[in-house]
Amino acid sequence: MLATLQRMKSRLNETPHLLRLGRLFSETVLIEISGEEFYLTFRDGRLEAIVEGPSRKTPWRFALRTDAEALAKFWEPRPSPGFHDIFGLVKIGRGRIDGDILVLVKNLRFFKEFMALARGGEQE
Repeated sequence: MLATLQRMKSRLNETPHLLRLGRLFSETVLIEISGEEFYLTFRDGRLEAIVEGPSRKTPWRFALRTDAEALAKFWEPRPSPGFHDIFGLVKIGRGRIDGDILVLVKNLRFFKEFMALARGGEQE
């Protein structure tokens, strides 16, 4: 999973419109996949750090929690209904969003497009 997140970081740096969308986003986000935790620290729309957890000392603003199978389906080139969107994962019971939902909603397009950067690529 760490390698996939690193590839997403590289793809983010190569996507000018996404960097423009996220230019005001500077937060730490928790991504939990089947119990594995990853803390993604964004600064001005760029992914500065990816830290493996768990950590009770790392503060985060919001968290996306899902299972590896659901995330693999989300990252398919043409995801099935329910797996096409982070809120779709929540709706079908395969995901959960915790924390400061307002920060997520204010930066929704940036975060959703960032999460989709692994679509069609190899996942680990």
